[in-house]
Amino acid sequence: MTERVSHLHRVRIHRALSRPNLMFGADRELVLVTGLASVILIFVVLTWFSVLLGMAIWIFIVGILRMMAKADPMMRSVYTRHIRYRPHYRPTSTPWRAY
Repeated sequence: MTERVSHLHRVRIHRALSRPNLMFGADRELVLVTGLASVILIFVVLTWFSVLLGMAIWIFIVGILRMMAKADPMMRSVYTRHIRYRPHYRPTSTPWRAY
């Protein structure tokens, strides 16, 4: 009688598939939106003051977004899901239950 030896099947999970999508160390979409807003400010006003202000605002906001991503890279998605929740849920088993 032969003994069967079972081996565990190993599956590689690549790091790029499991880590959050960041740009400059912050949430990608928020960095792109703030960059777009800063570029619009710079090119609509077209003064040296607007260029400096737009760059300063973008650098400041990206710094804040990096601190936010360091605390929790998924903070934006968690917050947007949180604000979609209702403030109070009725204690019923199903939404279609007769009261």
